[in-house]
Amino acid sequence: MTITYADWHLDQTFASSAGAVRWSALGPEDGDPVVLVHGTPFSSYVWRGVARALARERRVYVWDLAGYGASEMRAGQNVSLAAQGRVFTELLAHWGLDRDVRPAVVAHDFGGCVALRAHLLHGARYARLALVDAVALAPWGTATFRHLGAHAEVFAELPPALHEALVREYVSSASHRGFHPAVLDRLVAPWCTEAGRPAFYRQMAQNDQRFTDEIQGRYGEVEPPVLVCWGAEDTWLPPGHGHELAALLPGAELRLIEGAGHLVQEDAPAELTGELVRFLGAGPLGAHRR
Repeated sequence: MTITYADWHLDQTFASSAGAVRWSALGPEDGDPVVLVHGTPFSSYVWRGVARALARERRVYVWDLAGYGASEMRAGQNVSLAAQGRVFTELLAHWGLDRDVRPAVVAHDFGGCVALRAHLLHGARYARLALVDAVALAPWGTATFRHLGAHAEVFAELPPALHEALVREYVSSASHRGFHPAVLDRLVAPWCTEAGRPAFYRQMAQNDQRFTDEIQGRYGEVEPPVLVCWGAEDTWLPPGHGHELAALLPGAELRLIEGAGHLVQEDAPAELTGELVRFLGAGPLGAHRR
């Protein structure tokens, strides 16, 4: 399989409990496994650079959350963080990463909650866990996110051109440095199809603070070594969240990335990749196997 920066394609499908999920694996089959989990309102596309870098030596798994990106989007679909945590657990089993081989997990935004729920509520085991500007602590959700979610049915009726303008403005605010126009086009595109327009508001309507409230009191039980990375200019989840989260996770280390907003993968890809390579390489080779 060949994946380029310009053509990010997920070539596998998994029939999850929340619908068809698209995924791919990069790198040597015998490499230490790493799973990358994206957040909202994004897709695995945001991991393209990091995935390519890590795949030089590791087996890297990427996937689009149910109801996001190239994965199935449909009316009545459960795309809550509770459902995504179950889907992630199902995927780990599908990939054979639920028993003797423990993957490292790198999770951004909503993906942080997904990874933490899978670990704390569904027994998923990780070799290492990196949380990047993660949704994990109350309060979270921008005022725009809450307003769109509270009035999802109204906004879903917007004409396509107005909807696209709204999505572009919302997504653009995740970057401190500003997106390349082609990157912004790719980030926005999944939400501008006939299925994608209602799906954009559906995921906002279904998700709120209760999904992190359910697990926040258990962060002291997190077993693997943890790295918390945060964009120093994040306006969606300010850096104070990173400091607080690192303090709640046993032995966690915190790294702030200067000049980066919420979508660190786009604002500071080299800096983020460097931190991940360092963290994932710590410890003896093969430490992921139990």
